[in-house]
Amino acid sequence: MAASPEGSGPTTPTSKPLEIRTKSVEQTLVPLVTQITTLVNHQEKRIRRTEKACRAVQRVGEAVSLAVDRFVTVGQAIGDQNQEIRQEMYDACQEARAAGDSIATITNVQYQPGDEELLFKDKSQMVRAARALLSSVTKVLMVADKVTVKQLLCAKDKVLSSLVNLEEVSHFSEFVQLFSQFGTEMVELAHLSGDRQADLKDERARAKMGAARAVLERSTMMLLTSSKTCLRHPDCDPAIHNRTSVFQQMREALSAMERVVTEGSWLQDDDSLMSPVCLHSVVKQFEDAVERTRVTLVQPTDKEKLQDSLEVIIDQANDFTDSAYTSHEHREKILALCDNARMELQALLQVDTNNDQGGKLDTTEELETAIIKTCKSMKELKKQLQNTALDQASEIFKTNEDHDILSTLKLSGTQGDADRMEEYCGKFAEHSEQLIEACRLLRHIAGNDPLYITACHADSCIRNLSPQLVTAAQTLVANPASKIARENLDVFCDAWESQINEMSVLVKEINDFCSGRKGEKTVYLSLPRPGKHGTTLKTIKPVKLDAEEQAKIAKLGLEMKLMTSELDAETEKWEDPDNDIVKKAQNMSSMSYSMYLFTRGEGPLKTTQDLFSQAEHFAEEGNKLFKTVKDFSEDIPDGVHKAELLAHLDKIPTFCQQLNFTCKSPTVGKQATFTKVDSAIQETKNLMNTVAKVVTTCFTAATKYNLDTGSSPVNRWRSGPPPPMDIRTRRNGEEGTPPHTQETRMNSLLRSKAVQQPIQTINAFERI
Repeated sequence: MAASPEGSGPTTPTSKPLEIRTKSVEQTLVPLVTQITTLVNHQEKRIRRTEKACRAVQRVGEAVSLAVDRFVTVGQAIGDQNQEIRQEMYDACQEARAAGDSIATITNVQYQPGDEELLFKDKSQMVRAARALLSSVTKVLMVADKVTVKQLLCAKDKVLSSLVNLEEVSHFSEFVQLFSQFGTEMVELAHLSGDRQADLKDERARAKMGAARAVLERSTMMLLTSSKTCLRHPDCDPAIHNRTSVFQQMREALSAMERVVTEGSWLQDDDSLMSPVCLHSVVKQFEDAVERTRVTLVQPTDKEKLQDSLEVIIDQANDFTDSAYTSHEHREKILALCDNARMELQALLQVDTNNDQGGKLDTTEELETAIIKTCKSMKELKKQLQNTALDQASEIFKTNEDHDILSTLKLSGTQGDADRMEEYCGKFAEHSEQLIEACRLLRHIAGNDPLYITACHADSCIRNLSPQLVTAAQTLVANPASKIARENLDVFCDAWESQINEMSVLVKEINDFCSGRKGEKTVYLSLPRPGKHGTTLKTIKPVKLDAEEQAKIAKLGLEMKLMTSELDAETEKWEDPDNDIVKKAQNMSSMSYSMYLFTRGEGPLKTTQDLFSQAEHFAEEGNKLFKTVKDFSEDIPDGVHKAELLAHLDKIPTFCQQLNFTCKSPTVGKQATFTKVDSAIQETKNLMNTVAKVVTTCFTAATKYNLDTGSSPVNRWRSGPPPPMDIRTRRNGEEGTPPHTQETRMNSLLRSKAVQQPIQTINAFERI
């Protein structure tokens, strides 16, 4: 949908249509288009002036003018709040108000008894006014949309600035503080970019935005572990290269995101989608050109274009035949089909030449046969190329070589076996080359732009991840006793396995497209699934949630996950993990995390009834925590800390009661069940927020009145003397490791509240 800004005047060669790139702007214009259509239809019907017709037209004109006036008021308010677009917004609003007044003037038709004139004398006047109104309102919306773009770009710039600061940090305590800020900024960027991705009209832009967001999501954890490793082993070159590559990868993803949201720039980068690089597009153009010869016959210029187009196709087919992973059988078939396609095209051109010499100007039976044979030969070649690419990809997944190689790399690293590590790094590099080659062939047969962009994204990710994983493995083999280096390699291995899974999904989607099946996206079936719902015993079939429901439940789940992370960070502060407050808070955190996984369609909770049962247990545990903390509060001296604790604590019974009431209330139907789930998650989030504040206040009070005890902050919770020193081996995971080594201090800092929240929220870049 596009609006023409030149509607109020004559078209000039330099005038450009306003291109609407977002669904929200387009949907906002729908009511206005409906009103304008009504007015234009009245004008075209040549209706005579009657009292009834005049009143009807006046009402519509007044309604349009009033709506535009309200609309302009909102637009000007937006301009006042954003100085950089204020003047542009004011100009657009002034134009829109003038167009609305013009509509009101034209529709202010007066009826005189005995008047036989038409309702509208000038047929073109209403059309021009309608175009001007639509164009001016569109301008206002486009200017307002710049505010959204600015917010996203500002969030991107904040993340980019934090990356610069993180890259320059040299002390771990400073890194913890900066990474906390970085995590908060990443969550904000996740929400804004997710909303923008969903709002974009163009499927290519959505695919590119999704690819950039996926890279940022995966890179956040890799950035954390690679930075930890680099700070722990500052003289290790592989660790430095590993961290540097992650920073570069995130910068490239942020740049790609900026290109998508900046007007028009992403189009410039996507010209290659219709270039010879995408073999599927060239084949389609060739087939269309051959089909057109039925009507246009083959003109002299068309002959050369057809021949050049076929040569491009054959040249790109060489990527399949030259691949070292293409079987001999596939290679021979492709070469034979290329020769056949060339022969059939020559036969078509020869038939058309004979028709020209014979003076025949229409399509003969011989020409029709040649067209059919040429199209058939090209379809056979295209099918063979598809089979070759899909078979090559399928062979990779059948061998499952990734698992064996990654397992050996981990084992060699922990054992410090440099020779074996070098051997398997070479095997991994060869395996990566095979995957890259498979992505290149899949890109050729991708049937539409989103699949093509996804194939390019898979190619890029594998090219980046492969050397990153190798440097992570080399870091571990150089420091085999390092727990941080081991954790870093695990993160990169998980990222690799995730990328392989995504590639397998891509292969299936391309296969479905090539087979003529339009593959449906995975349906979110957690709400509801087959099972019992509320107090209804009837089994309900899985129901697809619409986009709005999924977005709402996902955002609530993410907010609850943030509360869970905060509570985990608070419980980690306690030196004694066995006291009642910590144990009960950790139990509630675990339950809350399971409910968060349910909002994503994952985890042990499979049905809505599972969710409600978990919520009831959660409320029960909350009441137990209330009693424990109530007893503890009696030993706190009167003062600010006790008053603050009791203020938070008194809210817990109310929240628990509300949650129990919601879970036990009966429901019938999908909408009622969804509302119940939504309420349960909201109330769980509120309760988690209060519990986190209670645990924080307890720790503050316990620390203040039990200073430097060297053990648990609350001695009366201990059932005996302080635990023996060997408890440190359980906390650090390494037998005999001193409790205050540099690595232990790093892990303790990472469990602190300052950094735990951003670490736990890296999944914010899930599709909302």
